[in-house]
Amino acid sequence: MIYLQHFGLEAAPFSLTADPRFYIDFTPHKEALEVISTALSLGESILKITGEVGTGKTLLCNKAQLELSEQYLICSIDNPYLNAHELRCALADKIGLQKETFEQEFLLTGLIKERLLTLLAQGRKVLVLVDEAQALPDSTLEALRLFSNLETESQKLLQVILFGQPELDQRLSDTKLRQLRQRITFSYQLRALSEQEIEHYISQRLNQAGYRGALLFDRNVCRRISRASRGIPRLINVLCHKVLMLSYGRQHYNITAKLVNEAAADTEDAYPIQKLSRWWAVLFSFVLLNVFLLLWWKGVI
Repeated sequence: MIYLQHFGLEAAPFSLTADPRFYIDFTPHKEALEVISTALSLGESILKITGEVGTGKTLLCNKAQLELSEQYLICSIDNPYLNAHELRCALADKIGLQKETFEQEFLLTGLIKERLLTLLAQGRKVLVLVDEAQALPDSTLEALRLFSNLETESQKLLQVILFGQPELDQRLSDTKLRQLRQRITFSYQLRALSEQEIEHYISQRLNQAGYRGALLFDRNVCRRISRASRGIPRLINVLCHKVLMLSYGRQHYNITAKLVNEAAADTEDAYPIQKLSRWWAVLFSFVLLNVFLLLWWKGVI
């Protein structure tokens, strides 16, 4: 990034890459990880984490993978357009089956079960992480449900975490997916960040990127970012990145509300603060004029 040296940064603090090194332990993600930990420890077969676009589901998925990699053999599914057979092949590959067995479509589920039993006997549990689950075909969702049926007398042979947008809940409300819906005993919905959480988020991201200078984003600036981003982490990152670029372009270190306004005006899906302020100014002038006319009509002035 062109402004790294200008601000004394070692890394880009507001990159859109879901890098778990930049994970911030704020309340929504902390609670989601607690739900994941609890559900897995209880042996639940399928759990679900949902959230609006940009609320950090992929980052949470990557963080979960990092934290759980010692306890589980992780099978990460990040292509949501896999058909049912392609999903079986992806899982078979992750658990170590030979690729020549993949073409035996009718035998593959049985081979996967045998391999899962072998892994369990070795003390290795399997966890499937599915990102963008709302885009999975119905047949693939059904395949995941059938895998959740694989079990011994005392425990499941694999567990599944679905990460998806709210559309996943809409799809699961369909009658044809009711069997899968009933398998999901634990779920969590990520929310947007509050103004106070945004202050902490921005400060921590800068700190993790190596910033050691004076306060860059004061409370007023964070308040503007909160309004413009609606608390969505991805939009917070975009706005902060643009604000730093604007400040660097003008060769100063002063992060102002005006820069946030400019960044918001240039950002798709950000709330246009400047336009909002002008609208309120017009409304205020209109109300003031009417109050003046009312007082004049009553002879007060």
